[in-house]
Amino acid sequence: MSSYDFVVVGGGSAGSVVASRLSEDPDVRVLLLEAGSADGPAAMSVPAAWPALLGSEVDWGFVTVPQPGLGGAAIPYARGKVLGGSSSINAMAHLRGHRSAIDAWEAAGAKGWGYDDLLPYYRRSEHTEGRDPHYRGTGGPMRPQPPAITHPASAAFIEAVQERGYPVSADLNGADAEGVARYELTVAGGVRQSAADAYLRPFLDRPNLTVLTDAVARKLVLSGSRCTAVRYTIGGELRTAAAGEVVLCAGVIGSPQLLMLSGIGPADALRGQGIQVSADLPGVGENLSDHPLGPVVYAAAQPIPDGVNNHGEVLAALRTNPALPAPDVHIVFMDFPFIPPGMHGPQNGYTISFALLSPYSRGSVRLASSDPGIAPLVDPGFLTDQRDVGGMLAGLRLAREIGGSQAMAQWRQEEVLPGAAVTTADRQRDYLRRSVGTYWHPVGTCRIGTDPATVTDPQLRVHGIDGLRVADASVMPSIPAANTNATVLAIAERAADLIAGHDL
Repeated sequence: MSSYDFVVVGGGSAGSVVASRLSEDPDVRVLLLEAGSADGPAAMSVPAAWPALLGSEVDWGFVTVPQPGLGGAAIPYARGKVLGGSSSINAMAHLRGHRSAIDAWEAAGAKGWGYDDLLPYYRRSEHTEGRDPHYRGTGGPMRPQPPAITHPASAAFIEAVQERGYPVSADLNGADAEGVARYELTVAGGVRQSAADAYLRPFLDRPNLTVLTDAVARKLVLSGSRCTAVRYTIGGELRTAAAGEVVLCAGVIGSPQLLMLSGIGPADALRGQGIQVSADLPGVGENLSDHPLGPVVYAAAQPIPDGVNNHGEVLAALRTNPALPAPDVHIVFMDFPFIPPGMHGPQNGYTISFALLSPYSRGSVRLASSDPGIAPLVDPGFLTDQRDVGGMLAGLRLAREIGGSQAMAQWRQEEVLPGAAVTTADRQRDYLRRSVGTYWHPVGTCRIGTDPATVTDPQLRVHGIDGLRVADASVMPSIPAANTNATVLAIAERAADLIAGHDL
């Protein structure tokens, strides 16, 4: 058995940050365990190649349980399995949570986790130039920036959104969090910058930082009500790492799975798997929330140039109803035809996709087995709340309006999906059931709070267990009405401060 001051489980976005920041103190020993490999295929570094990473050796390859809201379909659910986690395989979007969505966390019981509390940590994570310093950081490890080259059809999309009466945002990550803008991408020098690239790889020579890859955490070791170690396998060998404190950064699926495998979770469900209950926490694995994403696909009137960025470099955060207090949808231009499974579309085309930012539907992550090698049951619960169906119908209508605008006329031959015949509400609902998938933004399975359904307290400590915290997207009470990676970085930055005892 080896001993460390801190054992961090998961080397994704959150774990890269936490391990790096904690190891800045030379007097503490930090171990980071990552189930995936240290490196991946060459496509990981190429921004335009990210779709090829889905389903590859650096993807956990999860598949949801059948989704009643999607006509019973089970859908692939990509999560990064490599150092850097999902920041190594995602579409590189860097977008902060909307102020109203983050403030809703505090209103729901996550005391001290409002937007202004998180803002210093958003700033700490990044380096930007020419931005408002009240909102934006300088000197941080991540270097998000808009792409140097904008796809010509993306430029037309910006005009199309303006044609519908919406503004251009000077900085969606600043004071101007509504309108259309070019996404800031985590791309530096034309190459993807993962959290591991920014936070870990420059510091692997620290003598107090040990990073083990291909190391699969199997169980937390508890002594009474205290977590004292982590058992993991590497190369088929079972090992144990003793810890002064364990920090779970295994993600929305991995963190609740490891808690439940260790006897921390809903008691009846654990007993049903033959697991001895150490802490009855019914909220573990519950409250899973994700953005539903739908496509409107067009055949192009002229050849679509190959995308050199991330194929989705322009985003509009919009209100489908001006009476709403904040944007309720994302409308994203994609420079290729994003065709749902089982459907047919053009070879030469493009997509205007739409996503609901604050869905009501909730799902869960539950154990399929007490064997750590068997994937848990992942249920995002897409469109199970009818309010989300209404929200997605509004997003579909707005995406079609933008797609049918004069500004897109030079590129538009015809709408192929859902197609001109899909005009009634019933047909549109049927199209949503057959076409909607994930925006890859799951959160919430170990949420912060103090009520009986929560898992972590506002210091990210697991209720009832000493020496154990969770610091990843699973602690978010709800989706931050944006892509999640920038907020995960900020949460992890703050977690490191909380652990070290000097939270801002």
